[in-house]
Amino acid sequence: MKILAIESSAGSASAAIVEEEKVLGEFFTNTRLTHSQTLMPMVESLLRCTAISLDDIDAFAAAVGPGSFTGLRIGVAAVKGLARAKEKPCIPVSTLEAMAYHVPLWDGVVCGVMDARCKQVYTALFAVENQQIKRLTPDEAISLEELKGRLAAVKKKVILVGDGAQLCYNECKDLPGVCLASPQMRFQRAAGVGMRALELAQEGRKVTPQELSVTYLRLPQAERELKKKQAAGQNKSCQE
Repeated sequence: MKILAIESSAGSASAAIVEEEKVLGEFFTNTRLTHSQTLMPMVESLLRCTAISLDDIDAFAAAVGPGSFTGLRIGVAAVKGLARAKEKPCIPVSTLEAMAYHVPLWDGVVCGVMDARCKQVYTALFAVENQQIKRLTPDEAISLEELKGRLAAVKKKVILVGDGAQLCYNECKDLPGVCLASPQMRFQRAAGVGMRALELAQEGRKVTPQELSVTYLRLPQAERELKKKQAAGQNKSCQE
């Protein structure tokens, strides 16, 4: 099975084609250019360089969250469009879970961390043993202080991955057994999305392009601000 995967959850962006635990090709950028400018040219170049056509792709995978609201929407929209045009299934993949596939030879715990701003991070923990990955905690949005407390309770070695890994390491580097993944393994990549998608496909966890959607752990900032204003207005009315 050939899967074309897209990752656009943060500042970096990438596209990859995987088949039977082999990465056939991957394009990656971390230049902070708009994903709407980079993703489709990367997909086109990837197909050309691997001599693979869209007709050869069996399924399309996307990192569906958590992450940047705009970035996720761009990536998911691209996958939906490609899959709908070829009438192929889609595979939604957790952004944080895909990160654990960057360090399959690690023996310990992988902590996926993304900067969620507002003094919070998106995070999840995964156990890795003999190249088998097992989820330990759900995807969550928590404070750095709370995450440090969780990591302090972990008895095994912990490696931090994700665009928020450096931020977390700055806070937790005094904890024994906590280390920072090297740059080439740290940031979100489509290859990780594709490798996890292969497993999900084998489990039959595919969806139609219409069913593919973004998974948010928090409301977008505009909606949060609107709710604050509405709550403030209601409180003012009650006081009057």
